[in-house]
Amino acid sequence: MSSNSGGDELANVMFSYSSNINELEEENKILKETINHLKNEMDRFRTPPLMMCEVREIVNNNAIIKVPNGNQFFVCISDSCTNIRPGDSVLVDQKNLNIIKKFEKVAGFNVEKFVILEKPQLTYENVGGLKKQIEEIKEVVELPLKKPELFKKVGIRPPKGILLYGPPGTGKTLLAKAVANATDSTFIEVVGSELVQKFIGEGAKLVKEIFELARKKGPSIVFIDELDSLAAKRIDIGTSGEREVQRTFMQLLAEIDGFKALDNVKIIGCTNRRDILDPAITRPGRLDRLVQVPLPSKEGINEIFKIHTREMSLEKINKEKLIDGMDEFSGAEIKAVCTEAGYFAIRDNRTKVTMKDFERAIEKVNEEESTEGRDYMNMFG
Repeated sequence: MSSNSGGDELANVMFSYSSNINELEEENKILKETINHLKNEMDRFRTPPLMMCEVREIVNNNAIIKVPNGNQFFVCISDSCTNIRPGDSVLVDQKNLNIIKKFEKVAGFNVEKFVILEKPQLTYENVGGLKKQIEEIKEVVELPLKKPELFKKVGIRPPKGILLYGPPGTGKTLLAKAVANATDSTFIEVVGSELVQKFIGEGAKLVKEIFELARKKGPSIVFIDELDSLAAKRIDIGTSGEREVQRTFMQLLAEIDGFKALDNVKIIGCTNRRDILDPAITRPGRLDRLVQVPLPSKEGINEIFKIHTREMSLEKINKEKLIDGMDEFSGAEIKAVCTEAGYFAIRDNRTKVTMKDFERAIEKVNEEESTEGRDYMNMFG
């Protein structure tokens, strides 16, 4: 019995050792694979990055390439790199700029990520105090898009675009969206300042692609907000930033000149500073119809106030007194008054807005409007 028992114990010990050896060997194998993977990763990280360039011209087995900063170089083409043509994107060695491989051209931008693209639901009924401006924008934008044959029969060419100018908050964007809705057009909104600031070195290219998108989505309206940041009067070009603004501006002018007046794309520019615009943007054949959108008159304030209070629950109010209290308010400020008055009612747990709520709201909006901002708006009075 003792002899058998000793043999069993020895067998168990040997089995345990063999099991441990197998586990250790498996673990060792995994560690070796991990080390090899890490070595490969280290080698990959040590590899110098390749630079993407554009091929301008092929000369035998060599090429002239354009690097991102705009400089051009005459370089060699690797034997393994075939079917290189002018216009192709290629990867080059950063040290000697020789072409290593062809790179499948990537679309420069997904333009739709950088613009506001929509089919507006807003109508002319939502725009108060701007009857004259509505008539002008209908003539310049809506009529050519809806009845182009009328212009052909008469033998005249409508303007390609229109410039809306005036103080902030007076309804310039609302006008543009309303006409887009009336013509069932795609509304493409671009902010001039962001176009320049976000895409240094690529602004002109983005402008080109925005207009390609507009043609593709036609009928469409390209609304350029803060146009003065892109189309200010040209000065002596000094810094790279100023050169970039000029390149982007020149591309914008080229795009405006590049399509016919009866194409299904219209341009609406918007600015608070017409006085600093370059005359090139407003000359005949470009944005040559200028429409001022001023602060609303007393009648306009009444219309805007009606628009923003038509769905509100109101107690008896003295509308004349309120309108007098909102003298020199912009449309945006009148809307703010209505919103603030509603909040005063909500804070008091009421469902109806009182005269006192509106008076407090006017006082609050007046306080929030800085003296500098008010003086700026008075420049356009």
